[in-house]
This record gives sequence, structure tokens and C-alpha cells, in this order.
Amino acid sequence: MKPTRRSAAVITTIAATGAALLAASGMLAASASAAPNASASFTSHAFIGPLHHTKVIASTIPANGDVNPYGVAVVPRNTGHLYRGDVLVSNFNNMANVQGTGTTIVQVSPGGQAKLFAQISDKACPGGVGLTTALVALHSGWVIVGSLPTKNGAISGPGCLIVLDQWGHVRDTIAGHGIDGPWDMTALDHGNISELFVTNVLGGILGHHKNANGGTVQRLVITSAPYRTPRVLASTKIGSGFPARTDPNALVIGPTGVGLGRSGTLYVADTLNNRIAAIPGAVFRHTSDGPGRTVSKGGALNSELGLVIAPNGDILTVNGGDGNMVETTPFGKQVAVVTVDNNSGGAGNLFGLAVKPGARAVYFVDDFGSDNNLQLLF
Repeated sequence: MKPTRRSAAVITTIAATGAALLAASGMLAASASAAPNASASFTSHAFIGPLHHTKVIASTIPANGDVNPYGVAVVPRNTGHLYRGDVLVSNFNNMANVQGTGTTIVQVSPGGQAKLFAQISDKACPGGVGLTTALVALHSGWVIVGSLPTKNGAISGPGCLIVLDQWGHVRDTIAGHGIDGPWDMTALDHGNISELFVTNVLGGILGHHKNANGGTVQRLVITSAPYRTPRVLASTKIGSGFPARTDPNALVIGPTGVGLGRSGTLYVADTLNNRIAAIPGAVFRHTSDGPGRTVSKGGALNSELGLVIAPNGDILTVNGGDGNMVETTPFGKQVAVVTVDNNSGGAGNLFGLAVKPGARAVYFVDDFGSDNNLQLLF
């Protein structure tokens, strides 16, 4: 069978399986002491509206001193060194607080026990290792994390996706395939095959042809069976034209959080536009939808970064411009705003987030000052 036909067959299978999984999960019809949050507004529909407290679960600083927690992913089942319900957190900076040089993933139990899951060295990753918000944990035990590296204070390459086994060992490196500064990621886990949805922020930043709207969204179809190193079956650019630029405080700002919602629609945090975008048919589409359609813009959205889909189908985001978490319906109504970080207004402190399984609560990371911790909104 020719490679082109094989890819088409893979996508067709994925589309059918994806629709079945979305329907089964309900997505077709639609990832210390307690301190009170004084600032909250909501409607009765909102998932986070009734949540008024935060608590620190654990520090995310490992023995090597890495800081700036970015990615958050909840472990789906027990396998290897992974335990169901534990939270994985990736660090973007080293102990000297240099961006794009963090190499560690910390594993935190719901009870607050923290340990090192992985300290990564990967010579195959173009430019080196600097772990981003792009972090997923698959049911089969594979953990995949994005790298956007720097050297001597400058972006040193397009980066990659690093594939780790359930014991935290590097098993493969996914470079190329449209990966160009992977900034965040979500996955649709089919078991033996998975789909990765990756936002990229370096298009137009590296290279000779500058493009202020070089941010993209790439879908990768990979094998993901247990104990068999994943490989890429197909790669498709499904979003493009998102603004992205370098920034002295965040290294790069561009499309960040992604979450798969109702009917296979992918929601993207268009950070520089204070906007949530929607890419319909993301599970099976063959072409780019450009920057997608606008779901919601402005209002309480303030340079939103991390994004996740709540159990009720709403879109949860955390702001880079202040300390707020915002809930937006798929129809664009902002139904809840909860302040989760009051430190210096919370600007630049919040990144990845994840819903706590089986609970009305949300994990998020805070990198204010010496905090660098995982917290829970409940």
C-alpha cells in the first residue's frame, strides 16, 4: 500500500473511532490550609462558579532546582512509576531561572507527595531541552512533553516532542512533522492509536521570513500501544495564522492552551488576541481552518494561557495578564471568573491546568516568586 493511501486509511479509522469515543464520553453532546477566593462571579451553570478556595498541593521544584512550572497532566492509570490520579508538572526554567532550559517533570500525588518522574537529556531534540506546557499522559503509559529550547538566552531551535515511557525514560523524539516551537498540547487517546493536537509558536520567528501570524496547530496521529515505542502515522496542519512573537518575560507568546470539546471541536487559546478560537472537525479534518472562528474575545479574557474542557463542556482558561480563571461556554458566554492568584495581581503566574478526575476541582500551577507549586481550586 502506498504511503499516501495508508495515511488516508489511518485518518478514516481515526475519524470513526474518534467519533465513537467522543459520543461514549459525552463529548459529542458536548482533559497547606485552604484560602478563600474573595473575588468570584458566576452563573448557576458554571463549573467553577461555586469554587471559592485554593490550597497548595506541593512544591514543583525538584532537587536540581528547576523552576517555572508550565505543563499539567493527570495520570489516567497505574503503570510503571505512574499512579492513577497523580499530577505531572513540567518545568520550563533551570535553577538560575533561565527560560527554555528546564529539563524535569515532577510527579505529585493528590495528597501532596512530590517526587521526580523524569530528568530529561535528549540530544535528538533540535536545539536542546526546555520543557513547555505541552504535556500529556496517555492511558498506555506513554508521557509526551514538548520542548522549546534556548542557549545563551536565545531560542536555539524548533524543538520537538519527547516521548517517555512509564518509568520516565526517553524512548523517542518527534521532530519535524510540523512541530515548530511546541507550546501546549492535548490528546485524544484511542488506546493503540492517539491523536496529539499541538500549538506551535515559532513560525515566522525562526528563519528568514518573518511572519507576525506564524502560530499554528498541528495534529499528529501516532501509535500508542503499551510497550511499543510510538511512531508518527500522519501529520496535518489544522490551524494557522495565529499571532506569535518573542517576549522578554515569557520568551514567546502565541497560541497556547488547547482542549477537545463537543463534536470534536478543538478550542485554542489565542493568547495575543485575548480570544478563544474554535477549529471544527479537528479529529478528522484534512486542511487548515486558519485561525478558526471566534468563540469569545475580550471581556474577562486577559492573555489567556492554559486551557482545558470542564465536565459540563465549558472552556476553562487561566489568564497570563492577571490571576483569574475564566469559564466560557462553547457559545461564547463567559459564565464565571474566579481569582486564583492574588500575588502582585497574578500577572504571569498561571500556566497549565487540569480538571481533577471525579471532583469539582481544578489543578493549576503558580510560579510567583519562590512559590513554584501545584495548587487546587475547589
